[in-house]
Amino acid sequence: MTVERTQRFVTTNGVRMHLAEQGEGHPVIFCHGFPHTGYIWHRQMASVAAAGYRAIAPDLRGYGQTSAPTDLDAYTNRAVIGDLLGLLNDLEADNAVFVGVDFGAALVWELALRAPERVTGVIVLNNPFVPRAPRRPSQLWARAAQRHFLHLDYFQRPGVADAELAACPRDFLTRVYYALSGDYHYLDTWSFPAEGTGYLDVLPAAPQLPWNWLSESELVVLAAEFERTGFTGGLNWYRAIDRNWELTADYADAVVTVPTYFLYGERDTDMEGFSGHDPLATLRANVHDLRAVTSIPEAGHLVHLERTEIVNTVFLEHLADLTKTTSH
Repeated sequence: MTVERTQRFVTTNGVRMHLAEQGEGHPVIFCHGFPHTGYIWHRQMASVAAAGYRAIAPDLRGYGQTSAPTDLDAYTNRAVIGDLLGLLNDLEADNAVFVGVDFGAALVWELALRAPERVTGVIVLNNPFVPRAPRRPSQLWARAAQRHFLHLDYFQRPGVADAELAACPRDFLTRVYYALSGDYHYLDTWSFPAEGTGYLDVLPAAPQLPWNWLSESELVVLAAEFERTGFTGGLNWYRAIDRNWELTADYADAVVTVPTYFLYGERDTDMEGFSGHDPLATLRANVHDLRAVTSIPEAGHLVHLERTEIVNTVFLEHLADLTKTTSH
């Protein structure tokens, strides 16, 4: 039986949020990253809905059809958590399972610290929990950028990456999705110097679509949104990370206590180069109800697209455990 996917808008926390919904039952809220929209989860939504849950995938602020404020403070995790709590209120739900990847993962981790009572549990992909850094993230990135190109540092310059990426949204999306996949080694981009280098200069040419994990029609949907909006909303998430650091001073020693599941692609670049020397040990030390860690073979950063069938199977197992004491 096919469950229809619908779309609507919710006014929450001062923004007009666009979201897709599918199914009925206990809510499962999917949080995307950069450069994505809520559409990036459509394969998981169909699977989750068919299993008897209510799947919700918003375009997070700055993306897709959701409001894109101009103030950088509007892009902190604290601000977007306000959006998600307002969404829960609109759903008339006490709590939900939250799923996140990339920036959505960092968002879900902080949500679990700030409002654990609204979280049934979390399923996080590729970006493990990392304690608050001792220094501002931008300082660490600037130091690394003295040695090689680093997109995290490059994105800090207002207007620069915005113009480069908006000039060719489809080409950028194709190349960055491929570069982050298990079919390429993303850290090869570090072989380029930072000075005078743009992001497209370091990204590889991508094979022609369709790929075995991404169709032409899916890329068209994603590219159409960024062709309309540009990338500034998403880039502002990077530019707000120092502000996130400031706002989490009270959580410097906090641990995650909600039920947690972690999945990662064995070729994921965040696990290799952006999450510390031993990310799984750090995860286990700081997440006290970590129920399972699953490595997905041959997958990279977009693990839920690259290995959809196995990820969906694992998701349903985890959801059944998280909601076994609730009706769905």
